[in-house]
Amino acid sequence: MEKGKLWKMFYTMFNLSMFTFGGGYVIISLMKSKFVEELEWLSEEEVLNFAAIAQSCPGPVAVNAAILVGYRIGGIKGALVAILGTVLPPLIILSGISFVYVAFRDNIIVNAVLKGMQAGVAAVIFDVVFDLSATIFKKKDVSYIIVMFLAFVVTQFLGVNVMFIIISCACFGIVKSWYSLKKGGNVS
Repeated sequence: MEKGKLWKMFYTMFNLSMFTFGGGYVIISLMKSKFVEELEWLSEEEVLNFAAIAQSCPGPVAVNAAILVGYRIGGIKGALVAILGTVLPPLIILSGISFVYVAFRDNIIVNAVLKGMQAGVAAVIFDVVFDLSATIFKKKDVSYIIVMFLAFVVTQFLGVNVMFIIISCACFGIVKSWYSLKKGGNVS
């Protein structure tokens, strides 16, 4: 991987991480915009797969996603650069906040800013859900749509642990792919 592309990846991941509030799901949406639509380094399908893998692995979703994106684009060097670009901004910001948190934790303006940011984060997460589910609908495979709705229902209304849902969905994907290959079809 060329040096200029590594710097661009570091700069991109640093900027995404610097302005991402609300957790890993928010950065997934921003990664999609940057790496799929603007830079065209990844496909939308790859980002969807990376989001699923990043969520199902232990650790922060943003760092997991950065590892996958960085490795896909630049191998081991790309993964290391992406990790560095992703973890530096929170490290710097949280170090600074930890020094002044006690003085400002009861400040009415700081609390108002945090509540406003919560509303913005909810909107961005909704955007991620909308984009990722649109990718499922574009495939026009009813079984994936049913699995998506069932996963939502059992998580939201029955309180089933997300890990069981991810494992069940992975098993479904394996069985569906195996069946498709057995019938001479493609794995999509």
